[in-house]
Amino acid sequence: MAAQFGLRLRKGAATTALAAATVAALAASQAPGVTTDSAGRQTAGAPSPDATPQADDTASGNSQYYTDLPPLDSPTPTPGTGDTSGTTAGIPATVLDAYKKAEASLRDSKPGCNLPWQLLAAIGKVESGQARGGRVDAGGTTIGKILGPQLNGNGFANISDTDNGAYDGDSTHDRAVGPMQFIPSTWEWAGRDGNDDGAKDPNNIYDAALAAGHYLCRFDWDLSNDGNLRSAILSYNNSTAYYNTVMSWLEYYRKGAHEIPDGTGSLPETPSGNGNGNGDSTGSGSGSGGADDSTPSPKPPKTDKPENPDKPDPGEPDGDGTNTPAPPTTTPPETPTDTVHHVENAGASTFTAMAGDTFADKLVARTETKAGQAVAKVRVRFTIVGDTDTTFTGGENVATIVTDSTGKATAPALVAGEKTGDITVRATVVGRSVTALDYKATVTARQADALARTSTTALTCVPNGEFAEQVEVKATYRGEVADKVAVEATLIKSLLDVTENDKGPYFKDAEGKPVRTLTALETDENGLLKLPKLYSDDTTGTFLLRIETEGGATLTVELKVEAAAQTTTEPATPSPSA
Repeated sequence: MAAQFGLRLRKGAATTALAAATVAALAASQAPGVTTDSAGRQTAGAPSPDATPQADDTASGNSQYYTDLPPLDSPTPTPGTGDTSGTTAGIPATVLDAYKKAEASLRDSKPGCNLPWQLLAAIGKVESGQARGGRVDAGGTTIGKILGPQLNGNGFANISDTDNGAYDGDSTHDRAVGPMQFIPSTWEWAGRDGNDDGAKDPNNIYDAALAAGHYLCRFDWDLSNDGNLRSAILSYNNSTAYYNTVMSWLEYYRKGAHEIPDGTGSLPETPSGNGNGNGDSTGSGSGSGGADDSTPSPKPPKTDKPENPDKPDPGEPDGDGTNTPAPPTTTPPETPTDTVHHVENAGASTFTAMAGDTFADKLVARTETKAGQAVAKVRVRFTIVGDTDTTFTGGENVATIVTDSTGKATAPALVAGEKTGDITVRATVVGRSVTALDYKATVTARQADALARTSTTALTCVPNGEFAEQVEVKATYRGEVADKVAVEATLIKSLLDVTENDKGPYFKDAEGKPVRTLTALETDENGLLKLPKLYSDDTTGTFLLRIETEGGATLTVELKVEAAAQTTTEPATPSPSA
């Protein structure tokens, strides 16, 4: 079936608009943190624990989005009734599969988030019309890039290039990219590999959907809570109108949704108005107008005429043919961020932790003016860079913190991953180009400082036999269980000569051949390790098994191989009666 784009739903338009307005008002009135201004209008509260996000601190950069609302009919078409809601309400098969797989992945990695796939579908609908009606290849990559408008400050936020055009093809300013419309600076830390192909591609719906899920679940938000849900949506695009539109589609998809073939979905027609990067209700989301996109570029908004017809519009010709000069431009007031000259380390200088442990020290950055004075109320972004599985508490590799009255921003605790070695955590000022502050941290291998057998039974064997009991040990570190610690076991010649013995007890490899050194062993979650069964050749005597862990804990176990004791039968002594 050929792709069907640009279908406009006219049925019940007036009723739809009224219902949408009611949903928007109800959603806004019930949202936590909603206040009213002096005119009694509702205003949205801050969407994050820190402060209201700025454009370059949201997923889409407060770029353009689609404002089309769901139809009033059922999301599931009625067979045999001529219902045409299929292309409007249906979700392309590959796109729907990506949403559901992302939900399943988050259910395992972040069960407390309670992310519904319908939320991803709602955002995908608003951001790109479900990847332009499902125009994706077999692997889920969009056919042609989906790019939002240039974020150059002309009606949208002003975000200078952060990726040298790698994602968006623009080396001057950033653009939102892909079916979930991530700006490059956000994708750099939020990107995920959702289809296990070894790449993180914002143009792939599996990667983008999983990244969107993790983005929405950061800060340990529980999306079954209305307040957390609202905060998460607003952090994606800081606009109350955007929130209301997403909520309309979320509720619509919760009532039911059906799968349609890829490429047959309809594309929304109404992009949001010119954004201002401040998240106001005029909208500022992410469009889908790439150079190779069949979607028409969003039309620029019309300029409203002055309410007073007798007063000429500034810049328009007057009655005498001259132009009334435009009012003088005013310089916006300086913000605390504008005064930041550099970032200083205000905490520890070295950071070391064992794999799986939480770093004892926290990263602290201090924003200062050129004169060295502290600057409060500045957003500092901490980003873990490089190939590492070390994260902040909560599983994220980025955290944005507002400086306190002393100019300090303290990052969440670092949790060491399993990859050992040095890592870098970079502190930057959001909205200000100053030299980044890099922290160096080291993850060491898991260690044990003590080993002990779990049994006191003597280990004995007859020549060419097998030991009845397997050797089991428990590893500890500073009195606590030492789990996942690397262990090596070797049958040695003596206490003074710890080289491998060539006779006596031995283990067996997979082919049944004798081996006397075992590597790549590891304690379990309880610090326990049971060695494989031991056998003996025909050599008798006392032998030694040396067990050593990462961190230097050692234990020497004694093994004895001796011939079985022989018993003799003596003749019976005759009884006196005999």
